[in-house]
Amino acid sequence: MKKFNVALVGVGVVGAEIVKILRERNFPIREMKILATRARTEKIGDHQYEIEPAKIESFQDIDIAFFAGTEGAKGASRQFGWQAVEKGAIVIDNGDDYRLDSRVPLVIPEVNPHHLKEHPGFVSSPNCSTIQLVMALAPLHQRAKIKRVIVSSYQSVSGTGRAAIDELQSQTRAIVEGKEVLREVYPHQIALNLFPEIGSLTDEFPGYYGEEVKTVKETRKILDEPHLAISATCVRVPVIFAHSEAVNVQFEEKLSPREAREILNSSPGIKVIDQPEKSLYPTPVEVARKDDVYVGRIREDSSIPNCLNLWIVGDNIRKGAALNTVQIAEEMIKQGLIS
Repeated sequence: MKKFNVALVGVGVVGAEIVKILRERNFPIREMKILATRARTEKIGDHQYEIEPAKIESFQDIDIAFFAGTEGAKGASRQFGWQAVEKGAIVIDNGDDYRLDSRVPLVIPEVNPHHLKEHPGFVSSPNCSTIQLVMALAPLHQRAKIKRVIVSSYQSVSGTGRAAIDELQSQTRAIVEGKEVLREVYPHQIALNLFPEIGSLTDEFPGYYGEEVKTVKETRKILDEPHLAISATCVRVPVIFAHSEAVNVQFEEKLSPREAREILNSSPGIKVIDQPEKSLYPTPVEVARKDDVYVGRIREDSSIPNCLNLWIVGDNIRKGAALNTVQIAEEMIKQGLIS
């Protein structure tokens, strides 16, 4: 198999996970360089890596450039992305700068790999909460066209980065020890608390925060359904890894819970755990560090025709970010789009 020169921009929570996944999956790397804002040595897993300062020249002779990004993070791909493309690299961006750019495919390989053929040298990976939502919606949409979606997400702090993980842990210790609870990352205490605010308020969707707008617009783009009726409420919860979503989906025709389970069970990247009588359904603790998206609590909504409720849980750092980004590169190699 041909091997590739790879660059990774960003070595935060997602960047470090990309490195681990590249090793786990034996990605065909000839040489890899890791780029960030400053030079240093980082230990990732059992290996030490030399980090180089990112500059335009860093992308010379690079075949694939992964931009790690973090939820809400901007700048790296805007600063270097298209210039890396000009130097001959295929850019795969986990950040949100170009997800809704009409030039750039927004791809989940299990859902819309055909969109990769339209790439201009630049591909975006969707937002973490969008990925797990669409992973479950897409196969159902193929069977019984979706009419409307309402999603409430319960999102872990790792999506914000290492500082947020540290804040949750330090606040929890402070509460247990009876000390003052300090906050810097979030507008409210996150330990033993939750709040419906992720991102900034938007003008385009008055009253909606940025994460909710991403969920709406990215889902429409991936499914090629620009007018899909969808509404989202995104909540930050005191969980370290894995996002959860309560989803209400109305279809244009009847789809039974049994049929939905069968469809999802046979869909790549999805596992169904749905035995509520035995208290068996996905939870963040069990799903964290897993690659699949898990679905449970599949049941009819008796208040409206042709409607199901789903409970969806996925690791936001694995499939919701790092893994999906690597899978895009693997799919492009498979399709002969990177040579």
